[in-house]
Amino acid sequence: MYGRNGYDQLGRALLLAAILCVFLGMILPRAVYPFFLALQYAALIFCIYRALSRNTFQRQKENAWYLRKEQAVRGWFRSLRDRWQQRKDYKFFRCPSCHALLRVPRGKGKLLLTCRKCGNRFERKT
Repeated sequence: MYGRNGYDQLGRALLLAAILCVFLGMILPRAVYPFFLALQYAALIFCIYRALSRNTFQRQKENAWYLRKEQAVRGWFRSLRDRWQQRKDYKFFRCPSCHALLRVPRGKGKLLLTCRKCGNRFERKT
């Protein structure tokens, strides 16, 4: 394996996607089985191709792209979890102009909110 890319986070995700396609192919109706079989083979072939590739620079770029996307998805779920945990103490609003998320303490009545990102002012009831 000297000079080869090897197994990285994207390879692991591709392998898990192939395993998921196997299970979905078994659970779902027979009509969609060929579709999941094709996805399974595509994921496995691409995983093996990436592991044996000598073009490590390109494979590292692909892995960095995957890690950025994965971090964005994890951050979104983390923000959902944080909002759920803080729902009793705070109310969350979106700015009408830039859609930034604003957190305001509950029970303060009508407030004039100012967006920290764009400076837009709007009124909301907490």
